[in-house]
Amino acid sequence: MPQIIPQTTTDPTTAPDPTAAADPAGIAATIAAAVATTTATGADPAGVRLVHDLVGHVPSFEDAYASHVFRQGEVLPHVFFWDVVQGTVRSFLARADAREPEPDWRRTLDFLEERCGRGDTVVDEVIVTSFLGDLPSPHEPGHGIVGRLGPVLAARFDRMRPTG
Repeated sequence: MPQIIPQTTTDPTTAPDPTAAADPAGIAATIAAAVATTTATGADPAGVRLVHDLVGHVPSFEDAYASHVFRQGEVLPHVFFWDVVQGTVRSFLARADAREPEPDWRRTLDFLEERCGRGDTVVDEVIVTSFLGDLPSPHEPGHGIVGRLGPVLAARFDRMRPTG
């Protein structure tokens, strides 16, 4: 299972920083173009809407979202959810070494619980495969978050990973 990756600062000599305040209009244009590209390439709108709604519900994911769109050129829900897992578990662990505030793990779990309970198969696939499936294993730091899942997420997690 995945290892929680500590948050790091991007080295400006090796990659552009998509969240830099130097060109906010350029970032907004990049995001708008990516959303249009995502729609044009046939990405499932339910998965894209899930990502947008999550970022709206947990604004601490805005930087991760901007970075994702900048790097991917479109919204890829399964790829973006790797960042969601990392930020959520870091928040749960209350990482003292985090350079920026982490997304509130409780708000994230509440949002995903509510969305997973609606019965939308595309949304469920993203949440189950790319969130629950990437949560830490029993021997990894942060596995305790599994015990904090709501009833819908916990049932899906138990079916997918019965041994944790």
